[in-house]
Amino acid sequence: MKASTGRQRAVGKALTSLVPFAPYADAEKIRTLANDRKLRELPPSVAVWLAIVAHVRHEHTEYDRLLDEGYDRDAARFFVLDDINEVLTTWRATRLLEADEQDAVDV
Repeated sequence: MKASTGRQRAVGKALTSLVPFAPYADAEKIRTLANDRKLRELPPSVAVWLAIVAHVRHEHTEYDRLLDEGYDRDAARFFVLDDINEVLTTWRATRLLEADEQDAVDV
């Protein structure tokens, strides 16, 4: 089932609000992830935040390489936290990822 037009608009608004300077290619991938079946039951702003963090973690950090090297998920997330926040800062994010938030953000 595809996300409704209202949901898509709300996701777009949340995306623009949370990371106004995200590059178009990244924004489109985040938008798709936020409209995924797994996140559709969440409020748009929450779904977008989770999608942003997951996208940045996997596409803009060494997270997956660290996992491949044998680090557990928590250790890998610890090591990429600053990299995630650096990307978010570049995109003029209205919030940054906190260390205690790491476990809650799992998409």
